[in-house]
Amino acid sequence: MRASTTTARAKKAHRPVAVAPNAPAMLLARARNAAFAEAAKGNLGGGLGVLYEALQDEPLSHELLADMAALLLAAGKLDHARAYAERALQIHTLHGPSLYTLAFALSGRGEIDHAIGVLNELQQGVGRDSLQAEAPELVPVAMIELERLRRSRD
Repeated sequence: MRASTTTARAKKAHRPVAVAPNAPAMLLARARNAAFAEAAKGNLGGGLGVLYEALQDEPLSHELLADMAALLLAAGKLDHARAYAERALQIHTLHGPSLYTLAFALSGRGEIDHAIGVLNELQQGVGRDSLQAEAPELVPVAMIELERLRRSRD
């Protein structure tokens, strides 16, 4: 009898938990998905607008700040991309996607030494693990950029 009770408890404990459709995490995910869907359709401004609106409700979301930085980088708005990436990193230090965006914004601005420093942080440890988990296809791109920047200094 005791074994069956334990089994029943284990089954209950491993049951997936439904997330309410209006839960903050779900709303955040929807906003992020909508922003990137707009950008994928070529409406970068619409994607930025979606993120801006979401940031009004969640100003300390490093994910939203990182997404905003990424879209601004894609739009060539390097100063703004840098600022949003730095804000995200103030909230979540060593966030891989934010380090990536910051490095590329710095590189585009010609701040080679600073970009190399950020890419060195991203090359190993928590930053790399974070980037690997969220956007594994960007890890080799970051390492290629690091080597390119090192060669350009020589």
